[in-house]
Amino acid sequence: MNFEFDVLIIGTGIAGLSAAAGLAERGLKVAIVTRERDPSHTNTVWAQGGIIYAKGSEESLVEDIMKASAGTSSIEAARLVAYESSSILEDLLIHKAHSNFERDESGELLFTKEAAHSTPRILYRGDYTGKDIQITLLNYLRDNFSNVTFLTGHTAIDLLTALHHGVQIQQRYEENKVLGAYVYNQDTKSVEKILAKFTVLATGGIGALYLHHTNSEGARGDGHAMAKRAGAVLTDLEFIQFHPTSFYGGATHRRFLVSEAVRGEGGLLINSQGVRFMGKYHPDMELAPRDIVARAIAEEIIETQSDCVYLDITHKDPEWIKNRFPTIYKHCLEHGVDMCTDRIPVVPAAHYTCGGVKTDLKGHTTLKNLYAVGEVACTGLHGANRLASTSLLEGMTFGHIAALDILKNVDSEKIYSSEKIKDWVDGTEEVDTALIHQDWMTLKQTMWNYVGLTRSKDRLSRAEAMFNELSDEINRFYKDACLVDSLIGLRNAVEVGHQVLLASRRNTQSVGCFYRKS
Repeated sequence: MNFEFDVLIIGTGIAGLSAAAGLAERGLKVAIVTRERDPSHTNTVWAQGGIIYAKGSEESLVEDIMKASAGTSSIEAARLVAYESSSILEDLLIHKAHSNFERDESGELLFTKEAAHSTPRILYRGDYTGKDIQITLLNYLRDNFSNVTFLTGHTAIDLLTALHHGVQIQQRYEENKVLGAYVYNQDTKSVEKILAKFTVLATGGIGALYLHHTNSEGARGDGHAMAKRAGAVLTDLEFIQFHPTSFYGGATHRRFLVSEAVRGEGGLLINSQGVRFMGKYHPDMELAPRDIVARAIAEEIIETQSDCVYLDITHKDPEWIKNRFPTIYKHCLEHGVDMCTDRIPVVPAAHYTCGGVKTDLKGHTTLKNLYAVGEVACTGLHGANRLASTSLLEGMTFGHIAALDILKNVDSEKIYSSEKIKDWVDGTEEVDTALIHQDWMTLKQTMWNYVGLTRSKDRLSRAEAMFNELSDEINRFYKDACLVDSLIGLRNAVEVGHQVLLASRRNTQSVGCFYRKS
């Protein structure tokens, strides 16, 4: 089956939904594709801390972004986000989607502060800000726009180009541009061609490549891999931010995030010997940039020969804790920790991808008619280290900006003929899910042990050998296999993990969240 739309958006987090809103409001026919059955299953929904509202503190936000990145961020990207985002936030999230940010008794917005911010400027909803934004944006689109189609349970496989997928040799000489995507329908187990004038990648990051991470399991680099295979440029992939404080405990690879806002509200980091230790590592102590806090925790765990450190906010009023951090309080309690009276056991976990598909400040990638927004993209905003609460802000801002740019150009583009694009050829070999699971585990352990918080020449060499073996095995397997979502994701994850490794080998300078011992 084939579909035609003005714009195909792959991903349903804040970046994809913000782009969809801007396009739908102008009457364009939009498809939003997600591999999930429920479009609210995204990284956005896990974001606890908040979203920056920079009105009145724009220049200091630019300074904070630059400081957190160790001076490596694009100043142009930082200024664009600082000065343009507030009006977008007001219009889209407050006035249209009616996101429920915390307010005082008189109705004024409340603000919190997080690490490396010079002033409280972060809007929040308890400790589930991302969830509230996700749901209100979805409701806004569903309730108001019949021209938006959600294709759930659909896994994007590859971006379409005439160069790679044309039925005739002469098509190779056409202007190289993205025409849509092959998409796997998980229900019918068939591959559909979706043709569109423009395609927007909003697939999120790559945290799920790591054994321990704070992301959804869908954050496996699908967008990065598809863009690379189509010919787009990836950059800054060595800059993987590890969140300092994920809850230590539980059986899944996805670790529960203990928001930076806990430290922003006065939480103290204590080692297993009962000593507050951050003063040894940075003058801002618990509010130092994330990379410094994460490495400090890792160092304390090694020095004290313990499994974790502890986050202590027991000096705060119990009722205030329960109201301010209801999700964290509930999770801790379910795992035997009352954060009103007990210290929370925490360890670092892979959290955010600062690099990605290279774009300009309108969301254009290096391939015509392909945009990338949110965590899958690299605008230069984060440089070598992301400032807290800029992720939701970046996704919203560039989703909106990309939509505006598409609207300027949509009338000059035509949907490519589906008949001129090859039909997908199905494999015939049944997949062994046990093998896929084992390969996933090998990948996650390789990334965690060798391409993780601290990297070295020897660790990266060991990882290179593992990736060569994995790549050869999976490419042979993939060629003849019947498709399933986990196999599509594994193929993408191995390809992107290898790109992270190569970027880490090229860069010998420790900066921001990238740290090499040798």
